[in-house]
Amino acid sequence: MDKLLYVAMSGAKETLRAQAANTHNLANASTTGFKADLSAFQSRAVTGPGYASRVYATDQTVGWDHGIGSVQQTGNPLDLAIHGEGFFAVQDASGKEAYTRAGDLHVDPTGQLLTATGLPVLGDNGPISVPPSTSVTVGSDGTISIVPLGQSPQTSANVGRIKLVNPPLSTVQRSADGLFRTTDGTPAVADASTTVNSGALESSNVDLASCMVNMIELSRRFDLQIKALAHGAGRRRRVRQIAYHGLNARLAAAQPSLNR
Repeated sequence: MDKLLYVAMSGAKETLRAQAANTHNLANASTTGFKADLSAFQSRAVTGPGYASRVYATDQTVGWDHGIGSVQQTGNPLDLAIHGEGFFAVQDASGKEAYTRAGDLHVDPTGQLLTATGLPVLGDNGPISVPPSTSVTVGSDGTISIVPLGQSPQTSANVGRIKLVNPPLSTVQRSADGLFRTTDGTPAVADASTTVNSGALESSNVDLASCMVNMIELSRRFDLQIKALAHGAGRRRRVRQIAYHGLNARLAAAQPSLNR
């Protein structure tokens, strides 16, 4: 009986974990450059004293979907989409280098080039600053050019180049903050072959239809496990009731002999 309860309980718990990962993907279906999480159920033996006779399923995130999302044209010169594989280099909250696919950039009032989430964009010599200008353009290699204030449109100046990297995906991991980092923590080398498309953004690669089907399937699986828990608990109560009534019957039968 306890085996049934344990298996159903662990199954319900891991199904909720899988549903959380699926919901996370759904919530980021419209997030620029988002890569869907991949999760899978795995069999794992119960550790501890006794015989290794019990196995339960666990759900774990096994990586992310490397697929590239569709590219949407925006017309904004600071909206950038990477061609193929690669990442933009940014400075994370701790001041270290990290990477992202989200290319919705903007210049803040102090002239610093930032991502939509407020992270500084890195260039060849650290965070990029853009002087006051009448227009900003970004070349396919990430070079940023401006027309300074008070100058004619024929006058342009380069103010930096966005660091674009393309390390092997086997050496990259995604952290809890959604940013990518190298597994050994060392900064990736700038890749001259990685190019960008200005005036466009890469959308999320989440497959909404698959996520909705998965959500329904996980909900049904959770309901089945809860029903199994309720059935197992009911059987245990009935067994206890039968044992209790049987004990009372034996005590009643033995009572006359005790009174002699």
